[in-house]
Amino acid sequence: MQRYTIFGHQACGFCRQAKAVLESNELPFRYVDIHEEGISPADLAATVGKPVSTVPQIFHGEEYVGGYQELMQYLEQEEVS
Repeated sequence: MQRYTIFGHQACGFCRQAKAVLESNELPFRYVDIHEEGISPADLAATVGKPVSTVPQIFHGEEYVGGYQELMQYLEQEEVS
């Protein structure tokens, strides 16, 4: 099963919610705190492939999912949540 990756930071409520949803569904994920890792907005935009101004930014494997709301839609389509 491919792992999810969440790019976020501690003060972000949607980041915490995304982590909680993945944990409650027992889905493997890696959380990357952009402040602790020194990831700039430009670095994050390069990773995502387009300019972004908010977190979380979520991937499933190498597939870009989007933010928290997109994650919820993605999980619903995957019939996980």
